[in-house]
Parts: sequence; structure tokens; C-alpha cells
Amino acid sequence: MHRKIKQSILSFLSKYWFFIPALLVYIIFLIYPVIYSLILNFYEWDGLSQIRTYIGFGNYIKFIKDPVSILALKNNLTWIIISLLIPVSIGLILSICLDRPLKGKILYRTIFYLPNILPLVAVATIWRWIYNPIFGALNTLLKLIGFSNLRHAWLSEPNIALYSIIITAIWASVGFPMLLFLAGLQNIPKELYEAAKIDGASEIQSIKYITVPLLRETFVIIVSTTIANSIKVFDLVYVMTMGGPARMTQVLGTWMYFNTFLYSRAGYGATIACIMTVLTFIISIPYIRIMSKKRIEGT
Repeated sequence: MHRKIKQSILSFLSKYWFFIPALLVYIIFLIYPVIYSLILNFYEWDGLSQIRTYIGFGNYIKFIKDPVSILALKNNLTWIIISLLIPVSIGLILSICLDRPLKGKILYRTIFYLPNILPLVAVATIWRWIYNPIFGALNTLLKLIGFSNLRHAWLSEPNIALYSIIITAIWASVGFPMLLFLAGLQNIPKELYEAAKIDGASEIQSIKYITVPLLRETFVIIVSTTIANSIKVFDLVYVMTMGGPARMTQVLGTWMYFNTFLYSRAGYGATIACIMTVLTFIISIPYIRIMSKKRIEGT
């Protein structure tokens, strides 16, 4: 009996021992922090001392009553809506244009995708210079073409600062949906478009009834990724405004960082992180389920 058990263990290890180191790394650096963060949700803790006070759902009550947290949540939802409407639409249009016979289309693809591979910290720094109210490129250009009245302190005015950052995010992220849509378009048989053309379908009708339905799986990937990225956004806001002016550009990511590391409220920071995770699932999963159901019904 002992021998059989030993042989079973050796057989298991011989098959899976290459997998064990990766599993340990996954448990230590992902599973453990997630579980620890979930436990920390229910405590008031400064992140350094040995004393932790159990407060149950006190951090969640604090979140609901905290006007900055609610503002950060609203800003994230605004970010999600704009990111789903503009970059995804532009990416689809660009992919359709670049999928056709076009001179220099490889160069165009590279140009449009290039911002996506730049570090977001670098992107934020570049756009901070562009938005500079005194010698920034945007205000200088507006002055040169005679629209001096449209010049603003783009990152210092509470009403427009968030949208200025979102424009930067759009510039940096359009290449990702474009690339995925291009990959999806390669799998659509060209005969379908030829048949539609023979039947008298217009360009718009071909896109509506052929391109978009057959890109459903690509849409699922792009939309779910866009939602996740919009909820966890941090770099652009932190570098460009640090949540200002007057905290009007705070998002959940930056507010979690400030509470955890600057205000010594690690428990509250963990609660914000948990809310971000739950929000991602709440928004993403219904969409994925609906699109998957349509795919199954379509087949």
C-alpha cells in the first residue's frame, strides 16, 4: 500500500512538477493578496501598526457617505461610457478602412497603433505639455488659427479637466480595438460582401448586416477589456492631475491609492479595490452572457 501511494505521488510529480513553481507564484502574488484584501475590507487599519479594529461593513458605509468616493465612482462610469462609444467606434471605422486595398496601409496601421504601445506615464507627460495653458501646443494652435477664445487651462478647470484626460485616453487606446477588429475582419469571407453587393446592398447595409454581426466575438473581447481598463484607470489621472483640481478628476484607482498610502487608511483602500472588482463583474458579465447567448442561438 505504501509503495502504491509513493508511486502515485512520484507519478503525479513527474507529470506536474514543472507546473508547481508557476502555481506557487500565482498563489503567492495573486490569490493570497486577493484573499488578504477581502479580509482587510472589514477592518480599520492604518497599514503599519499591529492594531486592527474590526468594523464589519463600516468601510462600505463610509464609501457611500464619502462624497469624493461617489464622485470617483461617477467619473469611472463616465469614463466607461465614453470609452465604449468613441474609441471602439473609431477603431471599427479605421479597421474597415484599413482592411481594403490601400496604398501604404501598413504604415497607417503602425501610426494608429503606435500610441497603444507607449507607456501611459509617457503618454500622460506628453499630453500635459500639450495642454499647458501658456506654451502648450493646443492653446498655441488655437491662437494661430484665430480661436483664442477657445483656449483653456485644460487640466486646471474643474468642468473640463476630466474630459481632457479622457481625450488623452482615447488617443492612446484607439489602436487596440482597431487591431482586434482587423484580425476579426480577416475571418469574414469576402464572398459575403460580393453577394450582398450583387443583391443591391449598400456599403452601410453590408457593415450593419454582415460586418458587425460576424464581429460579435471580437466585440465581446473589446468591450469587456475596455470596461476593465476604464475601471482600473490610474496612470493618466495620477500623472496629469493627481485627482485635481478640487478632486474633480478623482477616479476609484487614484482614490484607493491616496487612501491606502497617503491617508493611512488601508482598510478603506481595500474596500475601494473590492468595489472596483465587483463593478467590473457587474458591468462585464451580463454583456458577455448576452452576446454568448446570441452566438449560440445564431449557430
